[in-house]
Amino acid sequence: MLLENMNMAFMAIKANKMRSFLTMLGIIIGIGSVISIVSIGDSMRAMFVDLYKNVGETRAIVRTDWQVANYRQSDSFTLDEMERVREIFGDQLAYLSNGMAETVEAAYKTKKDKIDLTGIDSNYTDVQTVNMLYGRMIDEQDVRDRRRHVVLEAQAAETLYGVENAVGKTFRATLYNNVEDFTVVGIYKKETSPLQAMFMGGRQNDEGFMAYTVFTNPNDYFGTLDLYGKPDTDMDLLAQQLRTYIAKLHGREVEDIEFYAVAKEMGSTDNTMNGLSAAVGGIAAISLLVGGIGIMNIMLVSVTERTREIGIRKALGATTGDVLTQFLTESAILSACGGIIGVLLGVGIVSIGGAILQVHVVIRPIVVILAVSFSAIVGVFFGLYPASKAANKDPIDALRYE
Repeated sequence: MLLENMNMAFMAIKANKMRSFLTMLGIIIGIGSVISIVSIGDSMRAMFVDLYKNVGETRAIVRTDWQVANYRQSDSFTLDEMERVREIFGDQLAYLSNGMAETVEAAYKTKKDKIDLTGIDSNYTDVQTVNMLYGRMIDEQDVRDRRRHVVLEAQAAETLYGVENAVGKTFRATLYNNVEDFTVVGIYKKETSPLQAMFMGGRQNDEGFMAYTVFTNPNDYFGTLDLYGKPDTDMDLLAQQLRTYIAKLHGREVEDIEFYAVAKEMGSTDNTMNGLSAAVGGIAAISLLVGGIGIMNIMLVSVTERTREIGIRKALGATTGDVLTQFLTESAILSACGGIIGVLLGVGIVSIGGAILQVHVVIRPIVVILAVSFSAIVGVFFGLYPASKAANKDPIDALRYE
């Protein structure tokens, strides 16, 4: 009986192709919108998670609030103070440096390039993945001897030397008013998608790494501590302990010491993305209701058009339940077909967009299943009234209908 009803439903849909398509259009747009928006939201969340992973989930920046009253030079750190922090909190820290960076104008023969040089310690690769192409990373001897050794990004090497493998080459640049020669000891490649680059604000300059000690002399001051906690470290507890220690060290109140944790910022961003995705997805779901109302309207028209057919079926022995099932099946199939087309449309849109923007697209199967199921339920719900109206027609009146 079900197969017979489905066959009759498909025949009715084929008989009015354009009307059936327009009936499904609301469902198609609704399902496509819901899947697209939810997938875009999930993909954006995944992208931000990757971005934060690149920054470091256990990374934090510690400093005295620069807007605190009577900010003084002693509120900054020295290398000796940083080493004391390393000794005291070493069991909780995976990495520690002064986080200093400078932009220099590198010159090689007639070519020039602005490079953002970031100071790092020798164990930087313990907390960050660096895709090395040639040469080596900054080592302990570079840090200890304050060597002007640089690990350049491949793009910077291409710009400055015209070749990717520039290991062993030198360039001249001014650092702290001193003109010095720097030697390239390694080349790495940094890969970011266009969308990631957009959210990161784009890049004005090429990049490179150098020993953090090159940026400071033993008695120089610097404003921040750049640290990574070990994977099992309680970052909230570390923040409390570090703020207390540094406040005492610099004669400040604990409230004057700032501790910026990437994990906390990541959580806030994730919550915001969840809220936006749910809100916009809910708005898109309203179009499903509009599509359902469209199905109800068309089914009412169909009942009116097929009044005589209903009378004939009842005269031949069809029960009220048979007629009800027939029209419910037709409305459910209309809605389900619209849902399937909507799924294909939504998945296609986000997949093409992801390929263009070079972003990994996240499409959850459960969302697809729920979308199609919901579209069928919408069809049955909004088809219930027209179906019951058809089923309850008097067969004699139906046969007389012209």
